[in-house]
Amino acid sequence: MSSASSSVRRIAATVLAAGAVVGAAALPAAAHDGHHQRPRVEISRVQADSPGRDDHSNRSLNNEWVEITNTTRDAINLRGWTLRDDDGNRYRFDNVRIASRATIRIHTGNGRDTRTDLFQDRREYVWGNRADTATLRDDRGRTVDTESWGRRHH
Repeated sequence: MSSASSSVRRIAATVLAAGAVVGAAALPAAAHDGHHQRPRVEISRVQADSPGRDDHSNRSLNNEWVEITNTTRDAINLRGWTLRDDDGNRYRFDNVRIASRATIRIHTGNGRDTRTDLFQDRREYVWGNRADTATLRDDRGRTVDTESWGRRHH
């Protein structure tokens, strides 16, 4: 009987040790996935091709936009953050707070900034209709999110 119970203990110890090794091997992968899920602030939608003719009217320019969403539970101040296209056109955020789980839309043309809509006050289109990349960077210049469409530019 004692050899049977020591065999059971040995098997149990082996199973527990194997489980610990498997668990430890899985831990870094799970931790890694948690850090690279979604950005805290992300480019959620892009309307690069203004509906209708590109007639350079303010209405047409403002129908070209990028939406940015705060996916967190806290408001985030975007002061010093930038939104840039492949050609180097850059929009710099002033003292703009984006509420928890809120979305703001950045229009190309002229307008009055509100809590939900910001305006770049440009007279030319920014986003390429066929292909471009929108890049959102924080106040330290780190890329927070990108959104590309069409053929990628290099």
